[in-house]
Amino acid sequence: MIKPLRWLIRTTVFLLVLLAGPALIAACSSQSSQSWRDTDRSSAGIAPLPGATEEAIVQVYGARAYNWRGHFAVHTWIATKERGAFTYEVHDVTGWGYKAVRSRPGEPDTAWYGNPPKLLADIRGEKAVAAITNIRAAIDAYPYANEYKAWPGPNSNTFVAWVIRQVPELDVALPNIAIGKDYLADGVFAKAPSGSGYQLSLNGYFGLMASIREGVELNILGLNVGIDPLALAVKLPGIGHIGLRDPWMDRSTWHKAPMMEQVSAPSTLIYD
Repeated sequence: MIKPLRWLIRTTVFLLVLLAGPALIAACSSQSSQSWRDTDRSSAGIAPLPGATEEAIVQVYGARAYNWRGHFAVHTWIATKERGAFTYEVHDVTGWGYKAVRSRPGEPDTAWYGNPPKLLADIRGEKAVAAITNIRAAIDAYPYANEYKAWPGPNSNTFVAWVIRQVPELDVALPNIAIGKDYLADGVFAKAPSGSGYQLSLNGYFGLMASIREGVELNILGLNVGIDPLALAVKLPGIGHIGLRDPWMDRSTWHKAPMMEQVSAPSTLIYD
């Protein structure tokens, strides 16, 4: 009788530790009572104006999810601009509408219902031209075009992770709080989204990832805890990445991007 009780106590304590991060974020959040109609959806001014930039551009963004979901996770999306185009096209997945996948003209760097965006990748020139072709093919082949489940997936982060895996030009490491990125379309074993390692995942509920870019992540019920040696960082559920270096940006272009708030922090709690 004592052993089962010890097991129950240890399990309860472990789950409480996992939920400590989201609880802290919830305590610091100021948008819980705000209607989505009243939230900020303005541009953050990160992306170049399309009419003033001839070259092709591909950008990946993330921002805290709306309302209580933001205590746990971020929403990610991809923006593309063809060479010479006068507008961006924004590609993402949402839980409303008759089709989950959306590709439509729009501003690439708007706040996600009150939460500022973080630039995760910025690709320009010929590399972006090739990436856009492959992105479109990956979107057409996405296996969950008409499916959405906030947890554990398939959701917006499942979609972005899928596209990144299919497009060799996208050397992108998604944040550990991009819940849904570990929901695999085929089987239980796959390359990490950045392509620099591998992961094992049981339908997004449990899993393990080891990657040069992402570091080591343990997924328990969609909540990821881990370490990133190259970024000198730890990864905590809800809180996200806390470290001395930015681990997400494409290494060939990250130095060109402006410094922005981390997606791992809400507007009232910022880690640089």
